[in-house]
Amino acid sequence: MADHRGASGPPGGSAPHGAHGTPRTGAQRRAAVAWAAFKKSPYLPAVVLIFIVAAAAGLFAGSYTYAMADPTPRSVPTAVVGSPDTPPVKAFTQGMERALNASLLLTGYRTYGQARRAVDEQEDFAILRARGRGVELDVSGASGATVAQLLAQSGATVGKAIGVDVRIRDIKPLQKGDPRGLALFYISLAAVIIGFVGAIQLSVHARGLEPAERIACTAVYALLGGFCIAAVVDWWLGALRLPFVESWLILALTMFTSGMVFTMFNALMGRWAMIPTWGLMVLLGNPSSGGAVSWPLLPSALGLVGRWLPPGGSVNAQHTAVYFGGHQHAFPFLVLAGWSVLSCTVFWIWRHRHPGGREEAVAPAADG
Repeated sequence: MADHRGASGPPGGSAPHGAHGTPRTGAQRRAAVAWAAFKKSPYLPAVVLIFIVAAAAGLFAGSYTYAMADPTPRSVPTAVVGSPDTPPVKAFTQGMERALNASLLLTGYRTYGQARRAVDEQEDFAILRARGRGVELDVSGASGATVAQLLAQSGATVGKAIGVDVRIRDIKPLQKGDPRGLALFYISLAAVIIGFVGAIQLSVHARGLEPAERIACTAVYALLGGFCIAAVVDWWLGALRLPFVESWLILALTMFTSGMVFTMFNALMGRWAMIPTWGLMVLLGNPSSGGAVSWPLLPSALGLVGRWLPPGGSVNAQHTAVYFGGHQHAFPFLVLAGWSVLSCTVFWIWRHRHPGGREEAVAPAADG
């Protein structure tokens, strides 16, 4: 009788020889067991987090340095009263473009009132007009402190160099408590970061919340948090005079949007949700928001993308509310509302994947 043990091997014996059946050595078996144990242990996510945190630190520093360390103008929208071909205006414009190594995007207006309205609508950052043999350059610190400072410094230097008398004034100065124009950026930054930190804390300490309850709790802490930010900055510190209700609601909408963005990613990616949230809101959104460095001085890609992200929408809405009351635009609110609706919708559709929710209690068996 033929012996078939060579084909199938004895029971409990090693696997047959061949390309996929070579018996593992003792060292290989121990390594496989150790790797399986490592994957089930808390050390694997800890090691992954170590590298993620290290990379995030470098990216965080890099993103802010790239956007803010050396702000350089590409083009500066400028209103011109009358003809831009007036000799002193033309000579001054050419000198400014050489000094800035950038172009002044000139828009002509028949009257000063029309030009001033363009500045209030934040379509232009300065007003240029002839004044005798010289020129008058009106900058707007509230439109962008960095742009106004750059234009004022360059304008004075260019005027002396070309022999044109230049009169410079700030027609929309910043508030005394915010001479560098950074307070609005910081309060928006606080709303963004605390917004998603609150959502993280809900996912850790209130895991039992149902989806609708989670959205409601996010809205409640956003309303309270926005109120506290506005109250501290305005009533307590007196750093800014805010249109309180409008600023409060902008901050609350920002916090809610930020919280729901994390909640959306938490439903999609589980415990790694912090990675896309941090990347979208902090690494990309905050440096490109226009709060610390005005959009004309940002790298062109950041200046374009930043307007469509929640931090940019928040800074834009808050900036207009504080300094250009009566000229508020719908766009920043649509940006914030759009991200909120998108996040809530994705979370609701994928809510079954979100870590949390209450388990239904099992009814006790009836006595027989």
